[in-house]
Amino acid sequence: MRRGTSMRRLAWATDIHLNFVRGDVRAFCEQLRSVSPDALIITGDISEAPTLARHLGELDRALWMPTWIVLGNHDFYGGSFRAVRAEVGNLCRNSKRLRYLPGEGVVWLGGEVAMVGHDGWADGRLGDFLRSQVVLNDYFMIDDLAGLDVKKRREKLHKLGDEAAAHFRRVLPRALDRYRNVIVATHVPPFREACFHEGKIADDEHLPHFACAALGEALRQVMRARPEQRMLVLCGHTHSRGEARILPNLLVRTGGAIYGQPGLADVVDTQAFESLFAAGGG
Repeated sequence: MRRGTSMRRLAWATDIHLNFVRGDVRAFCEQLRSVSPDALIITGDISEAPTLARHLGELDRALWMPTWIVLGNHDFYGGSFRAVRAEVGNLCRNSKRLRYLPGEGVVWLGGEVAMVGHDGWADGRLGDFLRSQVVLNDYFMIDDLAGLDVKKRREKLHKLGDEAAAHFRRVLPRALDRYRNVIVATHVPPFREACFHEGKIADDEHLPHFACAALGEALRQVMRARPEQRMLVLCGHTHSRGEARILPNLLVRTGGAIYGQPGLADVVDTQAFESLFAAGGG
């Protein structure tokens, strides 16, 4: 259980793809300064495996606030799950500001709000995976997925989705036993209703590759059992902004993004958490 200084203003960025940015991260940092956040969460797709450590190092030197990260599919391009996670975990352990959220357990943000997170993965269970003609670069550029036929690929995606769901089944009870409200940070939308593409819900061709059914079911079960508590999910992956109310106490925000133009998706006021649910919807 990580506990420190209360952090009222949590800035959120997703899919910043620093490998597409010419120059350094100064423009991104100036945008951060303009909103005066107490902390930052980045929900994946920071770079690609060969350049991820360098870009995280740039962020570490440029940022001035606690910064938590989860990884996205692009962060593993040119590498393996085990190697990239080990490298990022080691880098964050030696950083003053950066923290890899899956290894942090429950992070207290202030008042009755805590944060938990995991990379997540599209698990092929929504839509029609076997008939889908969508073929992501993931299936060629990530060591663990390259060379698999369609059925073995689906099995691997199921395992990755189950891994994310199992993580949250472990940490969410610990968070909700102590705090009324929780922020969940992950890369892939965990519900069909939150898998947005250009203002619409993704179709059955794309859903298998852009949503995680196993994680969604885990979150839904937890929050149905705790109707007096609230969960805000922050995710990305689709590059399309949207909001979905899954349950009265379960709200998902999916962040938009543009390649080459890293920016903020939102700023969450942890001291006005309950107002999100009064005003939210989708």
